[in-house]
Amino acid sequence: MSACLRLFVDRLAVDDELLDAGTAGPELAHLSAVYLASPRALVFQNPSSDWRMLALCLPLGSRLSLMRNPIFSQLVRSWGLHIRFLGIDRERLVYDFRALLSDRTLRLLVDMLAHQTAVTPLASVRAGMNSSDHYGSDHTLDLLLSALSDEMLSVLDRRRSDWGRHLDQAHRLEPSSATTLFDHSGRHPDYLASLRQALREGIIDVYLYGRALRAVDLREAAVDARMASLIEESLDPLTLTHLARARMGKHLGCYNWLRLAPKHAPLRAHLLARLPALANFLVSELAPLDAADRIAPHPDALPELFDKPLFNAATPLSPIDCALAKPLDEHHSTTTQLVRQRLRQAVDTGQDRAIIEALAARFEVEAAVVRQLWHEAPRALGEPPAWQIPTLLRMLNERDPRRWPRTEEAWQALLSCAIPEEAR
Repeated sequence: MSACLRLFVDRLAVDDELLDAGTAGPELAHLSAVYLASPRALVFQNPSSDWRMLALCLPLGSRLSLMRNPIFSQLVRSWGLHIRFLGIDRERLVYDFRALLSDRTLRLLVDMLAHQTAVTPLASVRAGMNSSDHYGSDHTLDLLLSALSDEMLSVLDRRRSDWGRHLDQAHRLEPSSATTLFDHSGRHPDYLASLRQALREGIIDVYLYGRALRAVDLREAAVDARMASLIEESLDPLTLTHLARARMGKHLGCYNWLRLAPKHAPLRAHLLARLPALANFLVSELAPLDAADRIAPHPDALPELFDKPLFNAATPLSPIDCALAKPLDEHHSTTTQLVRQRLRQAVDTGQDRAIIEALAARFEVEAAVVRQLWHEAPRALGEPPAWQIPTLLRMLNERDPRRWPRTEEAWQALLSCAIPEEAR
């Protein structure tokens, strides 16, 4: 059975004052003790032949005693919203399994954490050190594998056809990113609220309050760095190199997209380098096709069109091919799938002109719009969410290229207006 690495926050000098009930008050002292004794992550390395890593990134469980009572089930759900259930399989693909954390799974997890926290003395928590083989580690791993089994994911050779929906698409390993894997917003709200309350009531002074907040930032950043290091050690170094050359950073969605097709990874990285603003869209649009191929290599819809390659390195995209890629109203779902297949084929040939024209057909815009983004790659655009890209490109298509935004503020103003009609 795989040992469980339990990541804790570091001990700092300010803890002596925060744990002293005479200095910080009994409530803050208690929450400070819980803050130090609670694990930030449970990591199982090589738990089975199909998985290189399973990990839970946990928020502070300051109300575990209440959450064990069925009356407070809403507390459990609110706490569970901030858990990350991460998986890395034998092929080094990264999964976000938070959708598998059902009410029953969360209740069992709360019971296990409540017991572990109760039997772990505060003095045993060392700065930056991990503990293993505590009571409940084997039970926690069994619980995670059971959640995977419900989705036919504990044995990857028998996984269901919709397994690709769990592939991580948007998260990053960089802690400072807006889409970071490490969520700070709901990690320790009770502890921060107790600090503010103690300051308002005059129990602690502003100096101690500031030191405590600074300590929280330092501790959480250190834990995030350790967790990111553990994850990166389980990823494919060559795919990370392709991402670095594309200047995409540690974008797990892009990593998965490249990893799903290692032979085409350099060509896909080239596209990401040219159109970084379309990264999230390309991942959400094309990664599911690669995932489906692992289960059903020959799509049921229009197989005769998929069997014949549309693009190759020697043949540019013809006007007929471009017309075929446009969606037809009477067969919307089928043609949408066909357009995506044709786009993927264009991307994987590495032919710039074919890619530009296929993207233009997908968005129903002029090829000049995609071509200008291809050559300029405005950094001010950043990486908009996938749902915003079609509307954004159609708005640019309606403008004269000379009237495109030129400053970061102008690009952000355009993005704020790029809202799909169905969401208005």
